[in-house]
Amino acid sequence: MMLGIKSAVFSLVNRAGIAALWRKLYQHRVATILCYHDPAPEVVTRHLDWLSKHYNMISLEDYLSWRKGQKAQLPSCALVVTLDDGHSGNATLLDVFRHHGVQPAIFLCSDIVGTKRHFWWQGVASESRRQFLKRLPDAARLVALRESGFEETQEYADRSALSSEEIGAMQSTVDFQAHTRLHPVLPMCDEQRARDEISGCKRILAERFGLETWAFAYPNGDYCDRDVRLVKEAGFDCALTIDAGFNDAKTDLFRLKRILIPDNAGLNELSVKASGFWSFLMRMSGKKPPFGYYATHEK
Repeated sequence: MMLGIKSAVFSLVNRAGIAALWRKLYQHRVATILCYHDPAPEVVTRHLDWLSKHYNMISLEDYLSWRKGQKAQLPSCALVVTLDDGHSGNATLLDVFRHHGVQPAIFLCSDIVGTKRHFWWQGVASESRRQFLKRLPDAARLVALRESGFEETQEYADRSALSSEEIGAMQSTVDFQAHTRLHPVLPMCDEQRARDEISGCKRILAERFGLETWAFAYPNGDYCDRDVRLVKEAGFDCALTIDAGFNDAKTDLFRLKRILIPDNAGLNELSVKASGFWSFLMRMSGKKPPFGYYATHEK
């Protein structure tokens, strides 16, 4: 019922021209960064067909070069595509990205890609349980997961993430960047673990996959001032949140804003959310997503 109501709202906003007006008013001189997780190729094809008609697609590196003064200006309505985690399904998107001439950034969990390990939330049966675990101190979360039979370094019969071969095949099209080692909730980690998850990810991606990473995405979109400091100390040039909004010449490079797009979003939802209008409505209503929401929702 609720999904039907939301779909009707997205359709109404589009038909009324509000999303188009929002794009015209607010997105001409900024970079919009979208965040996906594990969308199907047919969804990405439809989305990129639509996005390429309304935005100028750039890479995250293009935006960063502009911020460093290496590019004179951004194109009007600049848009960057990113994907978090490095799910195995991302490999099926390569031809879609090449066909559309899009250079996305995919943020990898260094100790899960190239293995048959699973993301920790995959074996958690209910959303309420996932939310409970995300609020625990990291050590307590791991104990609770262990009691349910999950170990972070456990290997399974199948894999959840990209293989080493897939990463190699995609490197000419995709910017692979860092997303911690094992996807903990960083603010719930002690400083030693948080530092190892951040700097260790950068080191392992370089050693194991030959990837020189310069961007970091906070898992779940959750971060604190300490995590920002650790990202800087690890030698990254920028970091991405899922704080909704746009990015201009003054946006904090270590708190870059992204707009979360559900992996199964229809075009009306894509249009409304990419424009920033939906985030505006949520702010006006005072609604906030639950803690750690972005790791497991709207995929």
